[in-house]
Amino acid sequence: MNRRSFFQTTAAASVGSTLVSLPNSAAAVSIDQAAADPTYKIKNHGIKHTLMGWCWKPMDTLVLAQHAKDIGLVGIEGIDKKFYPEVKKMGLGISLVGSHGFSNGPCNPKFRDEVIAKLTDSIDLAADVGCQKVITFTGMKFEGMDRDRAIKDCIDTWKVVLPHAEKKGISLVLEHLNSRDDSHPMKGHPGYFGDDVDFCVDLIHQIGSPHFQLLFDIYHVSIMNGDVIRRLRQHKEVIGHVHTAGNPGRCELDENQEINYPAIMRAVQEIGYHDYVAHEFIPTWSDPILALRHAAMVCDV
Repeated sequence: MNRRSFFQTTAAASVGSTLVSLPNSAAAVSIDQAAADPTYKIKNHGIKHTLMGWCWKPMDTLVLAQHAKDIGLVGIEGIDKKFYPEVKKMGLGISLVGSHGFSNGPCNPKFRDEVIAKLTDSIDLAADVGCQKVITFTGMKFEGMDRDRAIKDCIDTWKVVLPHAEKKGISLVLEHLNSRDDSHPMKGHPGYFGDDVDFCVDLIHQIGSPHFQLLFDIYHVSIMNGDVIRRLRQHKEVIGHVHTAGNPGRCELDENQEINYPAIMRAVQEIGYHDYVAHEFIPTWSDPILALRHAAMVCDV
C-alpha cells in the first residue's frame, strides 16, 4: 500500500467510525437547502429565536410576524415601532429596540447630542413595550479622528445615558460590525470604528456596568475575527444579544456559507446564554419564509 492509499483508507475509516459513533444529541443537522422542512416548528427552547425584520422587506411586517409565530419564534426586532402593539398581540416579544444607527455614533463628537437624545428615547420606548435591550454603535471613523479621543467620547456619551437605562432596567448592547465587505451597504460597513470585537469588549469593560453589554453578531465576528466559539467562551460575561447570518454574503444558514451554526448554537447554550438569538440574514431563496424556517431548524439544537 502506498502513502496516498494509506491516508485515503485511514481517513475513510475514521469518518465512517465517527459518523456511526455520534450520539443522537450530537447528530449533524443538515444545512442543505433541499433538506428544508416546510412544516418545521421549533422543538427545543434552549434559546429564544427571533428575527430582524428589515431583512425580509418588502414583505408586510404583520405577515412576517405571523409566519415567525407559526414557526415558533418568540420575538421580532428591526421593525417600525408602529407595529409593536400588533405583534405583541400576536404573542411575540420585541427583542431589541433600535436607536441612533451605525453611522452617526458617539466616536464623532458632532453626533453626541443626537446619540444621547435617541438613546434616551429608545430606552423609554423599550421600557414601555417590555423590551430589555436597546442597540448602540460606535459610529464611523472620520477625517482627523484621534483614536484615544474617540474612545473617550464613546465612553463619556454612553455614561450620560446609562443611569437612565439602569433605572428603567434596560441594557444597551454595543454591536460590533465588519468593515471588510464593501459589496452592499448592509453586508459590511467600511470605516466602522468598532470593527474589532475584542476592542468592543474592552470598551464594555471600561464602562463597567451590567447594563452595557455586547451584541455578538456571529456573521460580523466570523468576518473580522474568526475563532467564533472560542470568542463566545472568552466574552461570555458581557454577551447580551446574538445575531446570525451566513458568511459570505449575509445569506441563509445553508450549504453555501461557511459558518457551522449547529456547533455554534450548542456553544451559545454551553456558555449559559439562553436569551434572544435573532436571524439577520438577507434571503436569497425563492421562498424567504422557508429560508427562515430552515434557519430555525439549523439553530434548534
